[in-house]
This record gives sequence, C-alpha cells and structure tokens, in this order.
Amino acid sequence: MDFIEELRNLSTRITKLEDSVPTEEATKNAFVMPFINLLGYNVFDPTEVVPEFTADVGTKQGEKVDYAIFKDNEVIMLIECKKYGTDLSDAHTTQLYRYFSVVHARIAVLTDGAVYRFYTDLEESNIMDTKPFLEFNMFDIQQQWVNELKRFTKSAFDLDATLTAASDLKYTKEIKQTMMEQLEAPSEDFVRFFLSYVYSGVRTQTVVQQFTDIVRRALNQFLNEQINQRLQSAIERGEASEESVEVEESDESIEEEVESRIETTEEELEGFYTVKSIVREVVAPDRIGHRDTISYMSVVLDGSSRKPVCRLHFNSDRRKYLGLFDAEGKHERVEIESVDDIYEYVEQLKATAQSYDAPALSESSE
Repeated sequence: MDFIEELRNLSTRITKLEDSVPTEEATKNAFVMPFINLLGYNVFDPTEVVPEFTADVGTKQGEKVDYAIFKDNEVIMLIECKKYGTDLSDAHTTQLYRYFSVVHARIAVLTDGAVYRFYTDLEESNIMDTKPFLEFNMFDIQQQWVNELKRFTKSAFDLDATLTAASDLKYTKEIKQTMMEQLEAPSEDFVRFFLSYVYSGVRTQTVVQQFTDIVRRALNQFLNEQINQRLQSAIERGEASEESVEVEESDESIEEEVESRIETTEEELEGFYTVKSIVREVVAPDRIGHRDTISYMSVVLDGSSRKPVCRLHFNSDRRKYLGLFDAEGKHERVEIESVDDIYEYVEQLKATAQSYDAPALSESSE
C-alpha cells in the first residue's frame, strides 16, 4: 500500500472514531500514534519516539512535550498534541514555542490528530516562527501536500532539504495569500506602485481612491485574459485536456474563490454595529454598511470603498487593530484589546464619516 493510500485509510479511521475521542490522551492513541507510525517511526521504540519528553524551560521544571522524534540519536521533531477538534490557536503555539527554544529541534508540530501544523525557525535562529510553513489536513488529502509530508518520513528525512523546502513553502504561501487579498481589495501602497508607472500627475489621495477600483479590475481582467489565452492555445493544438477544462473552470470562478475564503465573524459584526452606533449620530444610518475582505472588514458609507469610515482588522488570532482614516484619507492602524475600545475613537470616526459630505456641501453652496 502506498503512502497516500495509508493516509486515506487513517482519514477514514478518524471519521469513524471522531465521536469516541473525548480526551487528548484518546486523540494521541487513536490518531496521532498511527500517524507517527505511518511516517515510518516506531512508537514503541524509545530510540525513535519518546513520549512525554522532558523540555525544562527556565524555572519551569518538568515541562514535557507529547512526543520527541529521534534520528541518529538527535531530536529532529517535536510533536505537541491537543484533543481532537481543538482550535489550534496561538495559546497552544506559545506552549510549543517554549519547548522549541530549549530542545533545539528544528521541526515542531502542533496537531489535534486531524490537522498538522509544521513549524521551524526560518526568521530567527532557535526561535520558532509564529506561522507554520506547512499545514496538512487529514480531511483534505492532496497529492502536492502528500509529497511535502513525505519529507518527514524516516526514510526520506533530510534536515537541510526540509528547511530549504520549508522556506519556499512558507513564503510562497504568504505571497499567494497577499496577492489574493490585493486582487479583492488593493491596498493604498499596492495602488501607488502601479500609479508610479502609469500616472504622471500628482498622486493625491483622491487619485489613489479613483485608481483603486481600476487596479482591481485590471488585475482580474489580466488573469482572465491569460487563462483564456492558455485555453485557446490548447484548443488550437487539439490538446484540450483535463488540465484545460480545469483552467476554463478557474476562469469562471476567480472571484467566487476569493469570496469563498471570506468569513464574516461575530466579532466583526459586533465591531460594525459599534461603529454604526457611533457614526449614525452624524450620518443617516441607512448609509452605513460594511464590505468584508479576507484580511479585514471595512465600514463604508453609501456602499462605496472610496468612502471608508474605518477598517476592522480582527482576523488575527493574536491581536486586533482598528484602521482609522483622517480627512485626507490617510490610513492608520491602532491596536485595541476589545471591541469596546472602539469607543475611544468616537470623535475621529464621526469626523471621518462627515468628511465625505464636505465636498458636496461646498459645491452646493457655490
């Protein structure tokens, strides 16, 4: 049985037993230990797998990581387990972060038995990165991620090659995510980059706002045109294969894919209604709406992205930010602890909302 089939069998096992693993220990026995075995490490051989591995941290003695994986008498991987279904939030990452710094392993894994997040120290030596370079989901087994997972098997593990691949994976993923966000809602810096090449006039805030939608449309049109050209070329060569069909489908669903990744949270909605309750004192309530993106929710007037009142950057697990705009449209992010902290910026939010009516008032008076 090949590696991908073994993974699929374990995935089926998880589906059947997911209601029978109420504890972390049950998760380790039912899901994590079989996964480690699948990677080729013998969980019953203490020279390869050490459960409850001691990782004393400073004054904290007796700290233990769930599993330490050894190769050639060296720790190559730490695995910290949580109960099946646990949200693998930064609180759990922090615990693994402490272990990583004292054990000196280069690979750390956080898992609930279904999702496996792989970390290393690409950004600062011996300090675990805050973001994983690879996330493997047992319910979404794809060949490309299986190939990456194979790097961690006993027979294939090579630290240098793994770290090189980790760097490529981490930054490729982040660049792709950034590009997806810019396609949906271009940032001011992104718009100004294109303006520097195509616009010779003074790049005022008004000009930037005018070009924001132009840049977004131009980028999406460019991608669509490239996809159509590839499809047409394949058809002309008589090679309209399965790959061509997939390309055609992606042409029709670029915007749908972006939208499917947008999740409006209860906290974002709470923030929106808080802002609305503030600015409704100076503008009509029915003019106040929101536009959600992958990275933030924007509170706007008249449904226009050119009239932002503020932005709610609540998608990070660790910190929340309120994006404020001044009368000239300049954007500033301030860190807040909770939604209630928005009330500290009442006057600025009101002033921003009112500023969009100021030109109209001056024009009418003329």
